[in-house]
Amino acid sequence: MDDAPGDKRCSMADAVAALVPDGSAVACGLALEAAIPFAFTHELIRQRRTGLTLIGPIADAVFDQLIGAGCVDEVEAAWVGNVTTGSGYCFRRAVEQGRPRPLLVRQHSNLTILVALQAAATGVPYLPTRTALGSDIATDHDGFAEVACPFTGARLLAVRAVRPDVAVVHVQRADAHGNAQAWGNLGVSVEAIGAARTVIVVAEEIVPTAVVRAEPDRTLVPGALVAAVVEEPGGTHPAPLPGVREHDPAAYTAYAEASATEDGFARWLDTHVLAVADRRAYRARFADA
Repeated sequence: MDDAPGDKRCSMADAVAALVPDGSAVACGLALEAAIPFAFTHELIRQRRTGLTLIGPIADAVFDQLIGAGCVDEVEAAWVGNVTTGSGYCFRRAVEQGRPRPLLVRQHSNLTILVALQAAATGVPYLPTRTALGSDIATDHDGFAEVACPFTGARLLAVRAVRPDVAVVHVQRADAHGNAQAWGNLGVSVEAIGAARTVIVVAEEIVPTAVVRAEPDRTLVPGALVAAVVEEPGGTHPAPLPGVREHDPAAYTAYAEASATEDGFARWLDTHVLAVADRRAYRARFADA
């Protein structure tokens, strides 16, 4: 961390080492198909994190990669896969065959994971909703319970609160104090930030505080709630970041082809994650990042 008062800048490696121990419940990939923090999750893999619980809505290939690398014990999410090609092969192998390790899955819809995070952010053990009643999701795990409204007697689904140890958001810009600004679809970012015990901001660029103050309506999270801010240009590749980069379908397709087999995934992981020291090295090797 920088020694200046209130300066929360640090490297990705330092943020992960200090704030994401083994066994953490990590919420990421919170803006649906955009702003996916691939640089952050690749650092989790390089530091050999284990026993993680992953929390998110449409979690994209970052969850698949972490599962394939053996970092994950549990997933609480609406969807795990590849946004370009569909199936997440590492996820399927873990669920169907227990490889590389068995995986506990608590299935949600995008709305029920939002409700679960909102319950934690509100400080209540659950929140009621009508969504998912009558669906397979409602009977899938112990995070749901059918209840009667105490006022009308109507059937409701109680969604248990989900409190991440760490929420990670990749934003377009932040200042050194962690005041972070984002635009585009925010997904469940606001709810996850409110629910989490610790918030890590990954920013495409660090800007002066005056820039943040000039457009306060863009602020996603104030610095007071942020434990660390990491400047990481290109940190969402191959996912898009509104106003910065487009979705890279070729990279997703190449990952799908590689990860279809365990040996192929191992080769992909070595080339794209383990053999590069950080995101700077990743961008130097993969010119489109």
